[in-house]
Amino acid sequence: MKICKANLITTIIIGHVTKDGNIAGPRVLEHMVDTVLYLEGERYFSYRILRGVKNRFGSTNEIGMFEMQNEGLTEITNPSSILISEREENPAGSVIVASIEGTRPLLVELQALTATSVFGFPRRTANGVDYNRLTLLAAVLEKKVGLVLGNQDIYLNVVSGTKINEPAIDLGMILAVASSLKNIPIGKDVVVIGEVGLTGEVRRVNMIEKRIKEAEKLGFKTCIIPESNKKLLKEKYKLDIIGVKNITEAMKGVSLR
Repeated sequence: MKICKANLITTIIIGHVTKDGNIAGPRVLEHMVDTVLYLEGERYFSYRILRGVKNRFGSTNEIGMFEMQNEGLTEITNPSSILISEREENPAGSVIVASIEGTRPLLVELQALTATSVFGFPRRTANGVDYNRLTLLAAVLEKKVGLVLGNQDIYLNVVSGTKINEPAIDLGMILAVASSLKNIPIGKDVVVIGEVGLTGEVRRVNMIEKRIKEAEKLGFKTCIIPESNKKLLKEKYKLDIIGVKNITEAMKGVSLR
């Protein structure tokens, strides 16, 4: 570190990660360096995500998305269009949500599947989202809307192998599960944004303008957002913006109730 700083040399140290996803070895390495980058990817997907988790001279949690091709890793300039390009015409249990990675809006597809449990103890399986969050939201959906999920296995997947930990996708998760259970598709041109509380209320999220502009750019016609966010919007958009206060209103907005 002293040699690099004294001679103004940029040095890249490459290390392994543990099974928990943390850098292997002593934690002092993370404290010494100016920037920590994680190169993430799934074995069966060609996409790679370069994620900044520490940056002394800029914002953190930024991502860059790349695809492995013959000439190496090539940048994907519009990740949202790639992540939703293979969506079927209008399947039940599928919904588009707008997430934020750092300062970049990212539209991804959530897919949910419900099936009658045959073991007496229903399973909850989450791929790309927090398992505990899925369990919590399923309980909210059952308690506040009255859907019977106690005898249903629930499977939730983020398409293309990306991982999202942002609470702004809560409403999308709930509507995807309800859509699968009722076997009623959500419109292909609908984007869903909103955090859900334990009492079923839809709470405000940050950077709402960036999310809406990304959806508008990709040609979506309807955007369901928290009512508290809608009141603060200053610009006018081409798509139809529906503000909802709770999950019941959200389900009515996509004709699930």
